[in-house]
Amino acid sequence: MSQHSADPAPNSAVATVAKRRDWWRDAVIYQVYPRSFADSNGDGMGDLEGVRTRLPYLRDLGVDAVWLSPFYASPQADAGYDVADYRAVDPMFGNLLDADALIRDAHELGLRIIVDLVPNHSSDQHEWFRRAVAEGPGSPLRERYHFRPGTGTNGELPPNDWESIFGGPAWTRVEDGEWYLHLFAPEQPDFNWEHPAVGDEFRSILRFWLDMGVDGFRIDVAHGLVKAEGLPDLGSHDQLKLLGNDVMPFFDQDGVHEIYRQWRHVLDEYAGERIFVAEAWTPTVERTANYVRPDELHQAFNFQYLSTDWDAKELRKVVDLTLEAMRPVGAPATWVLSNHDVTRHATRFANPPGLGTQIRLAGDRELGLRRARAATLLMLALPGSAYIYQGEELGLPDVVDLPDEVRQDPAYFRGAGQDGFRDGCRVPIPWTRTGTSYGFGSGGSWLPQPQSWGELSIEAQTGAAGSTLELYRTALAVRREHPDLGAGDSVEWLKAPEGVLAFRRGEFVCVTNTGGESVTTPAHGRLLLASGEIAETDGETKIPADTTVWWTTA
Repeated sequence: MSQHSADPAPNSAVATVAKRRDWWRDAVIYQVYPRSFADSNGDGMGDLEGVRTRLPYLRDLGVDAVWLSPFYASPQADAGYDVADYRAVDPMFGNLLDADALIRDAHELGLRIIVDLVPNHSSDQHEWFRRAVAEGPGSPLRERYHFRPGTGTNGELPPNDWESIFGGPAWTRVEDGEWYLHLFAPEQPDFNWEHPAVGDEFRSILRFWLDMGVDGFRIDVAHGLVKAEGLPDLGSHDQLKLLGNDVMPFFDQDGVHEIYRQWRHVLDEYAGERIFVAEAWTPTVERTANYVRPDELHQAFNFQYLSTDWDAKELRKVVDLTLEAMRPVGAPATWVLSNHDVTRHATRFANPPGLGTQIRLAGDRELGLRRARAATLLMLALPGSAYIYQGEELGLPDVVDLPDEVRQDPAYFRGAGQDGFRDGCRVPIPWTRTGTSYGFGSGGSWLPQPQSWGELSIEAQTGAAGSTLELYRTALAVRREHPDLGAGDSVEWLKAPEGVLAFRRGEFVCVTNTGGESVTTPAHGRLLLASGEIAETDGETKIPADTTVWWTTA
């Protein structure tokens, strides 16, 4: 697939990025899933040293910051989101010296490092929880989690009707008869944030990593820390269908905001514009905006945008809602298309609309890639900050045909709840055309890679005209150099045919054709970049289906 572009602007000294004020308002942040990025020791599992050695690639790609998914000490019941020790690196990923070297090297390259923080729950192997179970009912440590007696004649039923996100009850009974709450896997007991020791511990954890030099935290399940008083029944089955769509007694409670105000005081003690990013699933964009008020967090993921179908009318609606919601609180909008929990957008867009964000169908690969490229240019043209998930710059599809025996997503084994097919977006990325794991490492990979991935590798796409990797590199260079891209809080919508989005930002114009047929529009100036082949004649531009074009009127 090819694209048209003007000569890309030179990538200005990336080392100056770290000196920019309010850098997070227009930052492009690259998510690294460490176990699937690069393996330095040949054990088939990615690690921190592997990430460190590949940092120059990310600098040259043109991103501003790197977000690392969890690498803490963990039994890995949920890929590291079950943390046993928040101040230690799991041996599978290295050690604290490796983390220190990664942070230092990133800063020397002008990259910032954001680490995942998991405050809603710990591992069941966390010292607090193990002691709470061992000490039995009445243990003060049980007050740091949600232990409750059961209901029913002999306490044989859960304390309430809450369901786990991963399927089944959100409660597990221990041998002494009490139950504990876990909104995710049984190996992930929820903290009780009403207990002061929990808040004290996490403020200490923040300082530990800030002292290590990290530039910020992505807060996992930021909406889940506080539960409604009394843990009332929800009174509904199929509770997962309500997630992100309705008020729930265990998500998006107003009490979470006082926690983040306290955290902001800690963060502001440190120089260098450190930031918080919320993973907050809320019923509305307006509720999401509550997390990014001036005295709370800096950014919140825009899941409404991620879950929007490839449709001009729907996309325009969510863009307007997002910008309108963020403007009153003075926070930047964020835009994201893929992450480690959803089917890659090159596969989602390959399928009919309405299938959700976890899909086990390959769909039309050519169509999906064409739409994914167009969607990326649209995302990068919008005002605010953008997130890139590792491998999307290669146009990687989800691996939808993984054998059942290699799957590791805990939701898959729970039977109900999430579909459990997140492994498909977590397959290690290809670096080279050949090799046992296409350059990921020297000893294979923890999830099998498709044979076709050699030609999608970084080696195969580097310097290849029209490749998706070169499209990303050019787009990020243009975004960095063009004065009207990046930060902002508004767009000027232009008149456009049905199925087409067109907007202006100063001297920059973006047009996206989401329809199934080519359209002809005015040429809005000098061509900067297009996601596919276009034709310009006599002041008009023919834009094929599923294509985005950038112009400048300067």
